[in-house]
Amino acid sequence: MNINIEEINDQLKAKSPEEIIRWALSIAQRPVVTTNFRPYEAAILHATTSVKENIVVIWCDTGYNTPNTYKHAEQLIEQLDLNIDLFVPKQTTAHRDTVMGIPHIDDPIHKEFTYQVKLEPFGRAMAKHQPDVWFTNLRKGQTALRNSLDILSVGNDGVLKVSPFYYWSDTELDTYLSAHDLSNEFKYFDPTKALDNRECGLHVAFSENS
Repeated sequence: MNINIEEINDQLKAKSPEEIIRWALSIAQRPVVTTNFRPYEAAILHATTSVKENIVVIWCDTGYNTPNTYKHAEQLIEQLDLNIDLFVPKQTTAHRDTVMGIPHIDDPIHKEFTYQVKLEPFGRAMAKHQPDVWFTNLRKGQTALRNSLDILSVGNDGVLKVSPFYYWSDTELDTYLSAHDLSNEFKYFDPTKALDNRECGLHVAFSENS
């Protein structure tokens, strides 16, 4: 995609999420939005589907979500009429728990665990849809890697990653969710992360070339 990322990022900082999404869709041929239904995901799902109703929503379910998260997901899928394409690990959670469990992040097997529950399903999703624009809810301040990105970033696969809420605070998102009668979910569990500010591996694998 032949665009000046730094120049456009400067222009987009003054735009609303809707304006950012409309701009990105204007240059997209195969856009997707990804979600795991973690806290504040309702915002990106509402914002993208408000502009493009039938946009493909990729949900990579690790199989370790809490009952609250699954209920939250079902509620949003129905409320927003999401065009969900679900991807799950090739091995069942019960099988993996028996042979591997959830390894500690310092355990050498943790890398394989992350590959099985996140990277492989996500790679399969990207291979199927081959998006040129990928909407996500990354925000500044979440992790060191995400602090190095911006509203727009280009992955090592050439996909334009668009984060319309990149500079928004939790308070601003709370206001957005309230204004649009959207629920939130805080009992989310990510088995690949020990801390909220630790990357799970997905955005490392698909981050900018260095």
